[in-house]
Amino acid sequence: MLVRDGFPGQRLRVLPQPIVAAALAAPITQRLLVTDAGYFPHAAAHGRVRPKGALETIVIICTAGSGRVIVEGRPHPVGAGDAVLIAAGRPHVYLADQDDPWSIWWMHVSGSDVAELLPPDSGTPVLPLHDVYAATGLITQVVEKLDVDDTTASLYEASGAAWQLLAHLAADRLRGGSVSGDRVRAATAFLRENLARPVTVPELAAMANLSPSHFASLFAQTTGLGVIEYLTRLRSAKARELLLTTRMSIQDIARAVGYTDPYYFSRQFRRINGVSPRAFRAEHREQEIRHPAPSA
Repeated sequence: MLVRDGFPGQRLRVLPQPIVAAALAAPITQRLLVTDAGYFPHAAAHGRVRPKGALETIVIICTAGSGRVIVEGRPHPVGAGDAVLIAAGRPHVYLADQDDPWSIWWMHVSGSDVAELLPPDSGTPVLPLHDVYAATGLITQVVEKLDVDDTTASLYEASGAAWQLLAHLAADRLRGGSVSGDRVRAATAFLRENLARPVTVPELAAMANLSPSHFASLFAQTTGLGVIEYLTRLRSAKARELLLTTRMSIQDIARAVGYTDPYYFSRQFRRINGVSPRAFRAEHREQEIRHPAPSA
């Protein structure tokens, strides 16, 4: 027999339907509203069966133990460090493992922003988290805000934390699985730390133990940019910082961010920023003159 709730040490908050209806018609919470949220520790025999799905999108974060989710007849294992994302209206079953029942944080969310942040996924509903502690911290905030009361102010705060969590999960989905995502993150960290030196795609691919073509494809899939364009934008960001915070010459800044040819650096800078490095620096200095910092 499956148990819905009632676990020792659990936390559970459910908004009444009149408040849900009013909130989904209000300017802010109509975009994203947490209708239910909670924490079920060591949830033995926990499970739900929803042949027609739920009215809201369901987010589950497993912090310990294990379980499984069945979506449209396909079973998917769930372990510690995994998130489960089930779109509204999608038939599903989820169950805690009999021998090692999961501990989960969970929430139900509605609103127009939900589909934008977490579009329906035809693949697995299980998402390995790159930073389970950050995700858990955000969903804990959701529950804590609803713990206070169900006033509009508390609903706003819960919605804000939930929006951050959904954005965090959407970013993890873009980064791909933990193994592939870790390889790309290692590459982007290397690029940030080595802006001034020449770097090639084969060199980065070798660090990731992948072929250049596979690495380039994985990098583009994860970041949305090719390796060279990603590096160019990193260099441009560092150049903007140096232009604003130092009196270095354009030539010295070009060298500092990896360009031996200052004219090529200027062309790349203009392409990304819409103005030359010199014009960028002059424009921001003019703004400082018009709006001087207040005296202490």
